[in-house]
Amino acid sequence: MEYYRLLENRIKCLKRDIFVVNSDIIIWVKKMKYKNKIIFFAICFFLFHSVIFASQLDISSTHAILYQLDENKILYEKKSDERTKIASITKLMTAIIVVENVKNLDEKVRLRQEDFFGLIEQNAATASFISGEEVTYRDLLYGLLLPSGADAAQALTRLVSNGEKNFVEKMNQKAKKMGLLNTHFENATGFDSKNHYSTVKEVSQIFQYALKIPTLKKILTTNSYTTSNKRLTFSSTVLKHKPIIPYLQGGKTGTTNGAGLCLASFAHMDGANFLLVTTGAPYDKKSPHNFQDAKTIYEYFKNNYENQVLVEKDKIILTLPTKYAKKDSVSFTYGKDIKRYLKNNVNKSDVTFTYKGINVISSSFRKGKKLGKVDIYYQKEKIGSKDIILQEDMSFDVIKFIKENRYLFFIAIVVLIVPSFLYYKKKRI
Repeated sequence: MEYYRLLENRIKCLKRDIFVVNSDIIIWVKKMKYKNKIIFFAICFFLFHSVIFASQLDISSTHAILYQLDENKILYEKKSDERTKIASITKLMTAIIVVENVKNLDEKVRLRQEDFFGLIEQNAATASFISGEEVTYRDLLYGLLLPSGADAAQALTRLVSNGEKNFVEKMNQKAKKMGLLNTHFENATGFDSKNHYSTVKEVSQIFQYALKIPTLKKILTTNSYTTSNKRLTFSSTVLKHKPIIPYLQGGKTGTTNGAGLCLASFAHMDGANFLLVTTGAPYDKKSPHNFQDAKTIYEYFKNNYENQVLVEKDKIILTLPTKYAKKDSVSFTYGKDIKRYLKNNVNKSDVTFTYKGINVISSSFRKGKKLGKVDIYYQKEKIGSKDIILQEDMSFDVIKFIKENRYLFFIAIVVLIVPSFLYYKKKRI
């Protein structure tokens, strides 16, 4: 009963921190038979234990999501499907629209006074372009993403779509095409607005999309850039924090009064690649809470997880007996390591193998014959499969054949010799 009370308290805590638990569930559990309660508690304890560690991370961001990119696996979530203001992370989509609509990024364009309207009133960050100066689209993209220049954003909306209204329409069409149901843009810069929002999960999809575009990945991983006219040099607002988060590869920041401090970053740690999006950290110019949260999250997984080899390349995954062959059996290996990014206390006994196919190898089989397939699981999750192909010809073994069929041979001999003997004896008489 004491265990029951502890679990009930834990469920009530989870109601506040993770999800809403209807009080009817508690009543339903109380009515269970004792044996069923034990099973229910064991399942709940296991599941809740695997979720709680994430909520216990001490971060100030209101929303967060962390992906392990190599396996496309979510490792950590905090209100990842809840709508949130995203500030200048918006500019990731702005950059996508530019790259997909401008054929020559090195084409020169001239900036106009209208490209700078309203920026002072909005207290917006700029890249320090000036009216009348001649730059390239590439210069504007670097100014958009490295110093998060609102001047670059407004110039690009005019140049690409003859104004922000048309440009934003392209942004929303792109979001819809990408299946982002909780994302809507009202400007290309990231200014706070009631109908300008996304979720950290959907921002992560935009970010991953951007990283697949070589031009944008190069910009997002660049530490500094000098414009084609040599007048300006931009520095990354993300990579300046590399001394405290050495595994950072790049990303995009965002800051407004409504959105707080936001960050979309990606990192490489211990042979694995990660993507992290956070929003809603307290807006404090003296303390970069978004980067402190990033460090907390990244380092938790760096210290507690790693790429685990679940199946070594030389591990035998299947052994099949032979029939009438010189070899008694044939063994098969996977041929390469199977790795998964898992907690350090991984138990390899949880790896299981399931085989479907021919169960005995005949001496008539030849190299290249497909025998079947092995599926490999870790805790019921399929982590690999391999077609079982015979890698050598089977040689017929006469002695084995005779030994395994000796009674038949004896009968055959009797059948052949006895009639002959009787015939010979009769002939002599």
